[in-house]
Amino acid sequence: MATQKKSEIRKEQILNAAERTFARKGFQEATISDVAREARVSDATIYEYFSSKEELLFSIPGETARRAKKNLENILNHVRGATNKIRSIIYSYFMFYQDHPDYAAVAMLVLKQNRKFLETKAYEDVKELSRVLLHVIEEGIASGEFRSDSNPYLIRSTILGTIEHLVIRSILLGKPKNLAEFVDPLTDLVIDGIKKDSKGQKWKVNVTLTPSEGTPNDTAPSKGKKMKR
Repeated sequence: MATQKKSEIRKEQILNAAERTFARKGFQEATISDVAREARVSDATIYEYFSSKEELLFSIPGETARRAKKNLENILNHVRGATNKIRSIIYSYFMFYQDHPDYAAVAMLVLKQNRKFLETKAYEDVKELSRVLLHVIEEGIASGEFRSDSNPYLIRSTILGTIEHLVIRSILLGKPKNLAEFVDPLTDLVIDGIKKDSKGQKWKVNVTLTPSEGTPNDTAPSKGKKMKR
């Protein structure tokens, strides 16, 4: 048991070192030796856990996504309403990326450009994390909190796409510096577009236009009536 725990700690140590190395040097430029120096282990030790640099890269997001999914589900168990849950999810994503800039750089600038990553177990873990948001949106539709004609997949893509865009700008340009300031604006923008109309009432204005005195092209409203439907 002690040996297994030590092995898990060493593996996490290597993954953390790889994350820092790939984020700062770039995946193509970084070598296994660079990672080994960062992790303070030998090259041979890394190969005991990972067969190649690419496998090492693909292994970085797996445990992170699994841990994030578990933590997020625990938080959502104490949040009422789909709108509040979406706000909590957006906040969690923004704050995680802001607090873990090296992981953000690897995830957004390296892994997203690698098609082979889509075939890995780690990618399935990332997808499972994104399904938490999808299920919350579906929950809001089923409860009547959101419009029945809302498209859960489009809504999820809108949210995650916006988050990714802002995170990438933050990585490359250094701004926005505070991602948390976008939590409420993004949440409100999305929710305003999908929330169910609680009033169920619309106003219609009928206006009849007749020619006025003056030029033939001049018109002016002569009657106007506001009707409630």
